[in-house]
Amino acid sequence: MLKDDRPDILPERPTVPISLRSSLPLLLLTLLAGWACGPKPCSECDTLVIVAVGQPSGLLPPLVFETVGRDISDRIFERLADLPADGSPLDPADYRPALAERWERIDDRRWRFHLRQGVTWHDGEPFTAEDVRFSFEMFSDPMVDALALASIQGITVEVVDGSTVDIVFPSAGPEQLYDATYHVRIVPSHIWGGMAPDEWLADTATSRIIGTGPYRLTSWDQPISLRLDASGMNGHRPAVNALVWNFQSDPDAAANLLLSHAVDVMEAVPPPRQEEVAADPEIRLVPYPSAVYGFLAFNLDGRSVLGRRAVRRALAQAVDREVIAPAVVGPGTVVPKGPMSRLLWVNDDGIAQLSFDTAAARLELVADGWILDGTQWERNGTALAFDILVPSTSRSRQLMAEVLQEAWRLQGVRVTITSVDFPVFLERLRERRFDSYIGAFLDEPSARGLADQWTTAGWDMGNYGRYANPVFDSLALLANATANAADAKRLWVEALSVLNEDAPAIFLFTPVNVAGVNQRIEGVTINPYAWLEDVATWGVSAR
Repeated sequence: MLKDDRPDILPERPTVPISLRSSLPLLLLTLLAGWACGPKPCSECDTLVIVAVGQPSGLLPPLVFETVGRDISDRIFERLADLPADGSPLDPADYRPALAERWERIDDRRWRFHLRQGVTWHDGEPFTAEDVRFSFEMFSDPMVDALALASIQGITVEVVDGSTVDIVFPSAGPEQLYDATYHVRIVPSHIWGGMAPDEWLADTATSRIIGTGPYRLTSWDQPISLRLDASGMNGHRPAVNALVWNFQSDPDAAANLLLSHAVDVMEAVPPPRQEEVAADPEIRLVPYPSAVYGFLAFNLDGRSVLGRRAVRRALAQAVDREVIAPAVVGPGTVVPKGPMSRLLWVNDDGIAQLSFDTAAARLELVADGWILDGTQWERNGTALAFDILVPSTSRSRQLMAEVLQEAWRLQGVRVTITSVDFPVFLERLRERRFDSYIGAFLDEPSARGLADQWTTAGWDMGNYGRYANPVFDSLALLANATANAADAKRLWVEALSVLNEDAPAIFLFTPVNVAGVNQRIEGVTINPYAWLEDVATWGVSAR
């Protein structure tokens, strides 16, 4: 779930980086400004213009790899059930009906879903149980390589009748309902079912983007803009009749459009621009907690100095994260207690951490055989030196690397910084060509992603540094298999304390996002896991 600081790369698995192109032509700027500034013609009073950093490579749900693509696709397609932002993945009572109106557990491996009656696709064809079966098959196809593949592997769907399906799991587990509903959006089998998987990958026809949700795709002028209009179907009556996306290549360009009133809303105003935006009486800032956490992870190759536990612990204790995090990332930023944002339900004050203590850091190194030779630590002729890899697209991560570099220089550690384009950054992580890197992961409501990121089972997924501790692995495995939330949390606290003691990474920040919203937009609520989740309930005034 690695994340680029630009809110365009879906961080479930970083396999398809997006190619960003030119800024908006002047003509379109003028048109969009006509939507967002001054008195509105009635036909445009209920149109919301969103500026996005980056653009989607596709909108077919199993082939969506960017957050902006997910934001758009999830307005068109629906899940079987929805989990509110404050819901627990372990509690069936927290789920809300979507394309399924009710469900029940049949046995320890089978759930039965009763589908809503009378639902049709945007082209008028009926929604059926076969669509559910086909959607899971499509998401599970290894050629598609969907982000959800690891989470739904082994799940099968059996059609009971036209409006009932059984979802069957390969084994018992506490998050079956979560896996049955959270990852897979339902797609129409009558459109995609007659095609081979390689045709799904190659198909770019917007006419095939047909869903059951509150909005339908009406135009996509790549790489400039995209428009959705209210579908008016299946009981959906969104207060906002049309959503228009304006795609920009960087956050500053997006902020400029917000300030020019050419757009109505921006997901995250960059901290250096927030004061400027706040001074505009036509725009308000809406802060909300981010589901992202940032970290510096080490390559634990045994041949590197960073493979030594004492070195990593010393480096962790030599930096004052409580001061650095808000100074670099922005106000409201806090230091995570481990590999998680403040939102994840396993977050707990009982998780043991290494605190800022330069004296303790020096003792760790001395005990490990290091000698401070003037201003440089050395051991058996090897200097304590390493490189930090950062993506050039992220100014905040570059600045974080520079601050850490200086803090460690003062403690006798020599650090260099390598900045590369994001696709190269991802390639080097996969090939393990780094000493350390500054990354960011986006949490989902389930804590199970921690295993993908930090256990040995995740070595080919998010655990690029190859951290391995059998105690942590066993505790994480047990926690993921525990149905009682309190017991599972206790196990996670113990597991994360073990991980923090090993210091495979230094957990640096979990920020507060600040959306920029034009004053004509009313009733704004933001889901931290998917910021436009509730956009259909927002309103647009004629100011």
